[in-house]
Amino acid sequence: MSKDGFAEKIAMQFRLLQQSFDAFDEAVAARLKLNRTDLRCLDVVLGGGPLSAGQVAAALKLSPAATTTVIDRLERAGYVLRSRDAANRRRVLVEATGAARKVEEEIYLPVGEAGAQALQRYDQDQLATILDFLQTARKVQEDQTTRISTSPDAAAPPADRE
Repeated sequence: MSKDGFAEKIAMQFRLLQQSFDAFDEAVAARLKLNRTDLRCLDVVLGGGPLSAGQVAAALKLSPAATTTVIDRLERAGYVLRSRDAANRRRVLVEATGAARKVEEEIYLPVGEAGAQALQRYDQDQLATILDFLQTARKVQEDQTTRISTSPDAAAPPADRE
């Protein structure tokens, strides 16, 4: 197969992979009775907590008010707790609860384990290539997100046709 042929097949697999991630996130959000923004927030807190509310807002790219609303919903659902930072009493920290850790253990850890198992078929050089590819793909995606987010020439929605 030509390099262009591989690139085309890889692009299609990326599209399908993104759709599978989206479907998984949708299924998890439905199971937990959360919306997708709340689920993203839970992931951020599970991955890096305890975090200040400002750190959560930056990670989610949400305003402080919107972040407070998300944290409120997650707190009511029993997935996060707020506490005062002992070093700075004005700062609020957000951390995952035991219920959130149980979600991580029952839903997310099996995904990681299955992925690790699937990678066993590759040798060390292939794993290095996969890692490099994923890092490159993430960088491309981040650059394109920035391009779209900062472009003044963003496409306007089509006009209503009546």
